[in-house]
Amino acid sequence: QVQVVESGGGLVQAGGSLRLSCAVSGSIANIRDMGWYRRGSGIQRELVASQRTDGTTKYADSVKGRFTISRDNAKNEVYLQMNSLKPEDTAIYFCNVDGWNPTYYDYWGQGTQVTVSS
Repeated sequence: QVQVVESGGGLVQAGGSLRLSCAVSGSIANIRDMGWYRRGSGIQRELVASQRTDGTTKYADSVKGRFTISRDNAKNEVYLQMNSLKPEDTAIYFCNVDGWNPTYYDYWGQGTQVTVSS
């Protein structure tokens, strides 16, 4: 059983910062990507940022320069530092982990709400 648990969401004023954390536990090995997705009101879930085990990162254009993803591979944890937050960043943020062991796997957390007030 694999558990993916996010924390760190909340309410913040525009221009403020939040740090999201995600802990992955259980029987899991050979993680490839750990990342963050978000779903705002009425739109599909979109990639925010992801990081491969080799350190390669990917960011949505809308968050480049403001958000930073990092991982602790020893702990199977991933973080998202969000600075200069904007009201349009308001969304439910989901943690995702995938890999091959030996077949492909893909796990999601329940999500954490981030609300940015203007």
